[in-house]
Amino acid sequence: MLRNGVPGAIPGPVAMAIERVWIIEGCISCNLCEDLCNKVFEVPGGSTSRVRKGYVQHLNDADVEEQVREAADSCPVEVIQYEES
Repeated sequence: MLRNGVPGAIPGPVAMAIERVWIIEGCISCNLCEDLCNKVFEVPGGSTSRVRKGYVQHLNDADVEEQVREAADSCPVEVIQYEES
């Protein structure tokens, strides 16, 4: 039997695609998210983190999705949220 194109292979975990990203209240403007994923996050001077306009166009890039996950996991105040499909 063929599974994933390999005889007898067991399917591995399927990565979920990120559809939406947002920041909840409590950002401390540490810039870590922007440093990790500047295609999605920005921290304007004197403000808190926010998602960039048009960020969704970058979510079809697996590297960017991984960077969003890393930013969310690394956020010291856990304010980065994302929705997967």
